[in-house]
Amino acid sequence: MTDATQKNKKTAMIVAGVVLGMVALSFASVPAYRAFCQVTGWGGFTQRADAPADRTLAREITVRFDATVAQGLAWRFKPEQLDQTLRIGETGLAFYEAANLSKRPVTGRATFNVSPAKAGIYFQKIECFCFTEQTLSPGEIVSMPVTYFVDPALADDPNMAEVETITLSYTFFAWDDEPAAAGGVGGAP
Repeated sequence: MTDATQKNKKTAMIVAGVVLGMVALSFASVPAYRAFCQVTGWGGFTQRADAPADRTLAREITVRFDATVAQGLAWRFKPEQLDQTLRIGETGLAFYEAANLSKRPVTGRATFNVSPAKAGIYFQKIECFCFTEQTLSPGEIVSMPVTYFVDPALADDPNMAEVETITLSYTFFAWDDEPAAAGGVGGAP
């Protein structure tokens, strides 16, 4: 084998290795990004807590609630209250209402975030409808709870000193294979 042939084979092996590495990284990027966001609160990704905060501070914070429905999901979805003001560390309970406007059972799943995004690491959800899929029968209306608190560590972060309001936003998406409106959209139940 000539030197040129060996160099070409070596170059081809290096290029193939780089391509395989890039493909592997592309598959790993979504789970890695999700894990990074969960740990750091990056992009307004909220945290999940197993228990309420261990202390409550005198400082109050207002939590606003927002809801949207993705195109193709025949649901009405809205917060039952516009906002709540509570002390940092105090456990809050909020409710969202969802109604299936179609003529067939529909499964949906909510994604969520908070703004400002830097507050994501401090917003702790104990229980949330967004942790699982929600299936609603035709015309069914449900009230879905969210149990949460704002971590007292927020008060120790100088970058959070000016934050007085946090907005919790949810978007519901269809979670099954068929379009949510396939059975036809009925009027308000």
